[in-house]
Amino acid sequence: MKRVWFAAAAVAALSLSAFGAQAGEDHLCLDDACTTQALFAAPLLNGTSEGAAGDLTSLESPRYGAWGFDTSGIDSSVKPGDDFYKWANGAWDARTEIPSDRTRYGNFDKLSELSEARTKAIIEAAAANKAAAGDTAKVGAAYRAFMDEAAIEALDAKPIAPYLAQIKAVKSKDAFTALMGQSSVAPFTSLLGLGIQTDAKNPKAYAVYAGAGGLSLPDRDYYLDAKFADKKTAYLAYVEQILTMAGWDKPADHAKAIVAFETRLAEVTWTRAERRDRDKTYNPATLAELQAMTPGYDWNRYLAGSELPKVDRFVVTTNTTFPKYAAIYAETPLDTLKAWQAFKVTDDAAPMLSKRFVEASFAFRNKTLSGQPEQRPRWKRGVAQVNGILGEAVGKDYVAAYFPPESKAKMLDLVANIRSAMKTRIDNLDWMSAETKVKAQDKLTKFTVKIGYPDVWEDYSKLEIKDNDAYGNAQRAGVWAWREDVERLFKPVDKTEWGMTPQTVNAYYNSVNNEIVFPAAILQAPFFHPDADPAVNYGGIGGVIGHEIGHGFDDQGRKSDGDGVLRDWWTAEDAAKFKAQADRLGAQYGAFEPLPGMKLNGPLTMGENIGDMGGLAFGLDAYHASLNGKPAPILDGLTGDQRIYLGWAQVWRQKQRDEALKQQVTSGPHSPAYYRVNGTIRNQPGWYKAFDIKPGDKLYIAPEDRVKIW
Repeated sequence: MKRVWFAAAAVAALSLSAFGAQAGEDHLCLDDACTTQALFAAPLLNGTSEGAAGDLTSLESPRYGAWGFDTSGIDSSVKPGDDFYKWANGAWDARTEIPSDRTRYGNFDKLSELSEARTKAIIEAAAANKAAAGDTAKVGAAYRAFMDEAAIEALDAKPIAPYLAQIKAVKSKDAFTALMGQSSVAPFTSLLGLGIQTDAKNPKAYAVYAGAGGLSLPDRDYYLDAKFADKKTAYLAYVEQILTMAGWDKPADHAKAIVAFETRLAEVTWTRAERRDRDKTYNPATLAELQAMTPGYDWNRYLAGSELPKVDRFVVTTNTTFPKYAAIYAETPLDTLKAWQAFKVTDDAAPMLSKRFVEASFAFRNKTLSGQPEQRPRWKRGVAQVNGILGEAVGKDYVAAYFPPESKAKMLDLVANIRSAMKTRIDNLDWMSAETKVKAQDKLTKFTVKIGYPDVWEDYSKLEIKDNDAYGNAQRAGVWAWREDVERLFKPVDKTEWGMTPQTVNAYYNSVNNEIVFPAAILQAPFFHPDADPAVNYGGIGGVIGHEIGHGFDDQGRKSDGDGVLRDWWTAEDAAKFKAQADRLGAQYGAFEPLPGMKLNGPLTMGENIGDMGGLAFGLDAYHASLNGKPAPILDGLTGDQRIYLGWAQVWRQKQRDEALKQQVTSGPHSPAYYRVNGTIRNQPGWYKAFDIKPGDKLYIAPEDRVKIW
């Protein structure tokens, strides 16, 4: 499934506008930065050193300490067994401030800033080259268009005027359904919409998926939970403000109606934890069956505007929501629906329009919802815009300049070592039957590994980019992505495709391809450095590799076999044993309370927590194997095993603003960084041995109460 991301608002590709969090759920990432909300809204920090934010001093890869770990970040006043995160990172935390244009600051973000600086140099060179051709010309034109503030200011709201006029012209519900059908090729939002993805039960083919959307706040809880009452009140004011700026009639009255309408949708929307269940979200239906689910929602009218060829098979995700959405749709006045659509068009476009729209969007979406005090400089938003639209065109130059071939070779060796550690662990499991072990080993053997960059680069020849049309460039990119998907709907799945660009600091597992993917930008310190102590590398990138392999065997990834087919290949007894341990892990994380009254959602973060727990254990095992029976060296008084855990903790150095933390706890599949350290290590027998953790230490868990899955 193609992905096109727009700047600042981080709006998903038009073809997925109805899917919300369900879009791309087969991509299980290392960090929330791979999600639509965080890809551009998540902070990117200035500087490639520990120095002050804003001090961009180098495009070189960072280094940490003498052997790969920054020992100056340790707080020796804290016992490792009481708070391992603070022991490893407390001094760093105390001296670090979050920049005013960011909602978080950590080592992930430092690498993201480095990638941003490198791509800025690439993009600005393209923009300065008026004689450029091909993709380089498009990259330059896209950046120049976004950076031309005078032209954008002069246009003001004109780029969206045709779409607002189209909404105003709608005279009936059926006509409104037809308008939503154009959400694939125009900037409209659909309550019940379609997207094209790999078929989870037939991974060699694509399928048309149908999903529910329509909400504008980060999660259903923002409408329903009293903890977010202030955000909902602020949202009401924001809707009125946007409608006023769009020139819509009766903005105050319509704002109240829109918030009430979305609240009704939120009441019947599945929780994010429920939407993780890959069995429950796979519900094939014919067009007639889809229509029967949604009386009054004319799918023929919808499909007429979608540019889809004739199809009669859909995979419905949150199926029980569909009739409830249809009922709400039928009961909602047409004027409210039109005002809602006008708000959605304007809100999505705001970061690409004139200053008054940009500032209104920032004040609510970034400042109020995420606690970000200041707007990012325009050039950073421009770089994000270009990376979102033409990511692989930029990525090709990024790889040529910053990704040496030897890095890929070393990563292949590391992956092989981590995979070998997982193989041994499966063989030695005392809770899994021989029958299931054979199938687990088959799946592990069939993992595809992608490192650095795609073998086949994206073809942008059909994408039109104009020098003076920032908003139009984003719209055309979304339409281009949808039409590319439609064109290949009945063709075999393209297994060479990547879901991230090479310059993305992240990694992911894709269950339908049974593949683990590591973009070039993450293969640097603190994750990996060729001159670092091997223990630190195994705790950093080794843990990341293990994390992604672990996703293939987490509570949802385990449901696909070695060929990526969603099917039950477990014995009933083994599945029950797995679930029992997973439930115990969920209870552990559900007890963590990052902010007063806000505990972690164990079921929502389950897959990532399993990935972390397995990944770190595999990294330790692989490091031991790499020693070939020789003792590990002692560095600065620290053993090899201790340095493994320090490597893991250093990766997760991060500070976060409270409002952003609230949003992550409510809607993010990843536990906050603090718990990715402390929550993970306390189930690891090796950690207890490495640091002589005893009863009475605050993180201590009795052996019989520790969770062991892989």
